[in-house]
Amino acid sequence: IQVIKMYAWEKPFQAVVGEARRREIKQIRYASYLRGFYLSTMVFTERSTLYITIAAAVLMGNQISADIVFSAASYYNILQLVAAIWYPLAISFGAEALVSLKRVESFLLQEGHDEKARGLTHKKSEPKTSESGVANAIVLKQVNANWDLTKPQHTLQDINLKIKRGQLCAVIGPVGAGKSSLLQLLLAELPITDGDVVIHGELSYAAQEPWLFTGTVRNNILFGEPYDRKRYNEVTKCCALSTDFQQLSNGDKTIVGERGASLSGGQRARISLARAVYKPASIYLLDDPLSAVDAHVGRHLFDEVIGPRGRLATEKATRLLITHQVHFLTEADWIVIVENGRISRQGTYEELSNSDLDFAKLLERIKDEDEALESENESILSHESTYEDEDIPYMDGVRDGYQPLRRTSANNDGSLTRKSASLALSSEQDLSDDSGLAEDQAKGGVSGRVWWEYFRAGSSLCGLIFMVCVMLLSQVICSGSDYFVNIWTQQEYLRSLSRPTTFTTLECLYIYGALIIGVVLMTVFRGYLFFKVCMHASKVLHDRMFGCILRTTMRFFDTNPSGRILNRFSKDMGAIDEYLPKAIIDFIQIALVMFGILIVICVINPILLLAILIVAIIDYWVLQLYLRPSQDLKRLEGICRSPVFSHLSASLSGIATIRARELQEIVTKEFDNLQDVHSAVWQLTMSSNTALGLWLDCISCCFLAAVTFSFTLLGTQTFSGNVGLAISQAMILTGMVQYGVRQVAESLQQMTSVERVLEYTDLEQESEITKQPPPSWPTQGQIEFKDLSLRYDPNNPPVLKHLNITIEPSWKVGVVGRTGAGKSSLIGALFRLSHLEGDILVDGIETGSISLESLRSKISIIPQDPVLFSATIRYNLDPFDKYGDADLWRALEDVELKGAIPGLDYMVTQRGSNFSVGQRQLLCLARAILRNNKVLVLDEATANVDPQTDALIQTTIRTKFKHCTVLTVAHRLHTVMDSDRILVMDDGRAREFDIPHLLLKKQNGALRQMVDATGAEAESLKKIASETYNKKHRT
Repeated sequence: IQVIKMYAWEKPFQAVVGEARRREIKQIRYASYLRGFYLSTMVFTERSTLYITIAAAVLMGNQISADIVFSAASYYNILQLVAAIWYPLAISFGAEALVSLKRVESFLLQEGHDEKARGLTHKKSEPKTSESGVANAIVLKQVNANWDLTKPQHTLQDINLKIKRGQLCAVIGPVGAGKSSLLQLLLAELPITDGDVVIHGELSYAAQEPWLFTGTVRNNILFGEPYDRKRYNEVTKCCALSTDFQQLSNGDKTIVGERGASLSGGQRARISLARAVYKPASIYLLDDPLSAVDAHVGRHLFDEVIGPRGRLATEKATRLLITHQVHFLTEADWIVIVENGRISRQGTYEELSNSDLDFAKLLERIKDEDEALESENESILSHESTYEDEDIPYMDGVRDGYQPLRRTSANNDGSLTRKSASLALSSEQDLSDDSGLAEDQAKGGVSGRVWWEYFRAGSSLCGLIFMVCVMLLSQVICSGSDYFVNIWTQQEYLRSLSRPTTFTTLECLYIYGALIIGVVLMTVFRGYLFFKVCMHASKVLHDRMFGCILRTTMRFFDTNPSGRILNRFSKDMGAIDEYLPKAIIDFIQIALVMFGILIVICVINPILLLAILIVAIIDYWVLQLYLRPSQDLKRLEGICRSPVFSHLSASLSGIATIRARELQEIVTKEFDNLQDVHSAVWQLTMSSNTALGLWLDCISCCFLAAVTFSFTLLGTQTFSGNVGLAISQAMILTGMVQYGVRQVAESLQQMTSVERVLEYTDLEQESEITKQPPPSWPTQGQIEFKDLSLRYDPNNPPVLKHLNITIEPSWKVGVVGRTGAGKSSLIGALFRLSHLEGDILVDGIETGSISLESLRSKISIIPQDPVLFSATIRYNLDPFDKYGDADLWRALEDVELKGAIPGLDYMVTQRGSNFSVGQRQLLCLARAILRNNKVLVLDEATANVDPQTDALIQTTIRTKFKHCTVLTVAHRLHTVMDSDRILVMDDGRAREFDIPHLLLKKQNGALRQMVDATGAEAESLKKIASETYNKKHRT
C-alpha cells in the first residue's frame, strides 16, 4: 500500500480490483436470482397444488366442501415445508459442502514436508574427532538438490563441502547462484535428489528476510527458548540492540507490529540475528544478516557476533555466513564461491587470492550476483513452499478482543518458557498492556442508519418506494387467493342446498386460476427486484470501502494488521453478498404472509385480535431478550476470526524459521487455541438460535390452541369453511412465526457485517486538496525543508525534528545515519505519508498546497523493499498505459533486464517471487526511468544487491538522471561517497550536511566516525570523496 501511494497508483489499482469484483458479483448475481426464484416457490407451490386438486375434483364432478378443501390445504402446507423449503435447502447445502470437502481434500493430498529428509543425516551430538584430529561439523558429498523435482535442471549440483567444527565459512557468489538454497538444503527444506549430507550439532538459522511476529521484541528474540537474563542481555548488547531498546517506547517490551512494521529495516535484521544467536546451538546458518544494516553497525555485528573474536567464536560454534560485504572475507576461515548452483572455488582467503583467479574482480562480480542468487532462491523458496503471506490475512495481535478468554502462562518476569505451550505468535499477554490496538467492537443493536445506508447504496428513493409497492401488491394478491377459496367453498355449499349463487363453478375456477397466475408472477418479480437492489448495494459498499482504504492515511495500516482488514473484505463482504439478502427476503416474505394471515383470521373471528396482541407482545419480548446477546456474539465471532487468519499467515511466512527451531507443535497448539476460541463463540451463536426457535414454537402452539377452542367456546353457529380457513391459516402461522423470527434475528446479525464495512467507509482520509501544479512542474528540482517535523501519531513525539535544509537543483545527495535515525521518515515526509508540521517546497511550491496525486506522480522512488504486483511486466512498469512497447523495452534494456524477461506480458507471481531481489530492484529502477521525473529518491535501494548490480544501478542513475535531483538513503557508504552533498541524520535531526570531502576533514565529525568504522574500506572511501571533490572543483 505504501508503494501504491508513493507511485500515486490508486486509480489503476481501484480499476483492477473493481474489475475482479465485477466478475465476482456477476457470478453471485446468477446464484442470487436462482435463490430468489426458489424462495418465491415457497409462497406459490402450496396454492398452485391446491388449485390443481380442487380444479380436478370439480371437473370430475365431485362435490367440494370445506372439510375436504381445508384438510387438503393443511396437508399441502406440511408437504410444502418438506418439498419446497427443506429439500432445496438440503440440496444446496449438500452441493456447497461437497465443493468445500473437495478443496480440503486436494489440499491434504499435496506433497507433505518429510520430517526425515532423504539423504540428510542430522546428529544432535557434537562431532567426533576424526583421525586427522579435526572434527567436521558439516559434510556434503556429491549432493544434487532441486526445488522442483519435475524440472530437469538442478538448483544445486555436485556440491562437495566439509566445514570443520568452530570454523567461520563465508559463502559468496552472484545473484541467483544458489547461496540461500545451500542453507535451505542444510535445513532439510530443499529436497536432495542424490548425495549425502551429514550434520553434527544443533542448528540455528537467521533468514535473509527477517521474520517477526506480532508480540514483544523480547518474545521475538526468545522465540520458545527459556529466558536467561544474563545471556539475553549479552546477546542484545552484541547485536547492537541496547540503544534501540532505549529509543523504543517500552524498551524490549514494545509490541512489534505485523511483520515488524513499526521497526526500521536494520532493527528487524538485528532482532532476527539476535533470535538466532540467543538459541544455544553448535552450528549457526546466517543468511546475509549484514545487508540491511549500515556500515558501522555491520562492522560491530561482525566483530562482536560472527567474526573470529565474536561471541559465537568464543562458544566454538561453526558459522556459515552468506554475505555481500567483501571486506569481511579476510577474517573468514574458509571461503566458498557459488556460481550457477555449483561450488566453483573454495579455500582460505590466501589460497584464493594467490590462485590464477582475479579474486577482487570475481568478488565484485560475485558480490553482485550473490545478491541476485540469493534473492532468486529466496523467491523460489517462497514460491515453492507457498510461504507467501499475501493470500492470507496477517497476524493480529491478540488484542483482538478476547484477552479474558485465554491467558498465556508465563513465569514471573513475563517471559514465555518452552513449557508454556505458546510462542505468543500472537500473544495476548503482551498485547493486553497495549489495548489501544484492539479491534473496535460496536455495541448494542444495529442502528437504523446502517439499514438506511445499505438500502440507499442499493437503489434511489423512488426505486425503493416502487419495490415496497410491488411487495405489498403481491401480498394482497396472495391473501386474496386464500380468501377466495373460502368464498368458493361457500358457493359450492349453497349450490348443494340448491340456493342461488353469485358465481358458477366454472367462473370460480377461472377467477381462482387468474389469482394463482398473479401470485406466481408477482412473487417471482418481487424476488428478482429485491435481489437486484441487494447486489447493487453490495457492489457499491465494496467499492466505497476499497476506495476509502486506498485513500486513508498510512497510520491506519501501521495500527491495523492486514488480517483485520482482509476479514472485512472476505468474511463481511461475503455475508453481505450472500447471506444477508437471503435472510432479509425470507423475513420480508414471511412478514407479509403473516400479516395477510392475521388479517384473514381477524376478518373471520374478530375476538382473536386479543390473542394475537398477547402473542405479539410475548414474541417481541422474547426477541428483545435474544437479540442483544446474539448480535454481540456475531460481532465477537467476527473479531475472533482475525487472529486465526493472522496466526496462520505469520506461521506460513516464517515456516523455515519455525521448522529450524522444531517448534511446529507449539505453533500448531497455539493455532488450535485461537481456533477453539472462535469455535466456542460460533457454537454459542448456534445454540442461542436453537433456543430461540424452541421458545417461539411453544408460544405459537398456545396460539393455535386459542384459535381452535375459540370457536367452541363461542358456541354460536359458524360456517365450517370459516373454521377450516382460520385453523389452516393458524397452522401455517405456527411454522412461520418461528422461522420468521429467526430470519429477523439472522438478518439483524448479518447486518453487523454492513456495520463493520461502513466503519471502513469513514476512515480518516489523506489531504483532499485538488489544486494542480503547473503541468511542467518541477522544472528545476530544488527541494527546501523549512522547520520540518514529522509525527507518525499525533500524540507521539516527532520522529523528524525541525529540519532546515535546501537541496539545489540536480544535486546528488546521500542520506546516511544509524538505523532508526529518521532516514526513511525523511522520504515519507517528501511524499507526505504522515502528519507534517512545517513546509517542504519543491521549486518554490509548498507540497501541502497541491493534490497528493500530482505531488507523488512527479517524484520517482525506488523503495527499500522492491514491490512487484501479481500482474504482467507491462502493468508493473506502466499501469496507466501511458507508454508504448518500445519505451518499455528501452527502459528494461537500460537496466540490463531485457534478456531476463521473455515478454512484456510475462506474469509476475505473488510479490515478485519469480524474480530475485536484485532483479526486482532493477524493475523498480526501470519504472523510474520511464517516469523521467526531476526528483528521484532511492530508499536503501541497493541494500540487497551484489556490488555489480549496485554499480549498474549507480551508473544508470548517473547517466539517465544526470540533470535530476537524486536523494539516496544508503547503508553502504561507497554508494554515496561521490555525492554532491551528504546529509547525516541522527535521532530525527540533521547532524551534518555538506560536501563529503569537507565532512571527512572534521576531526570528530559523524561521517568521519562512520567511515573509520568500516576498517579496511575507510581509505578507499576517503579517496573516492577527495577525487570527486577535486574533479568538481577543477571543472
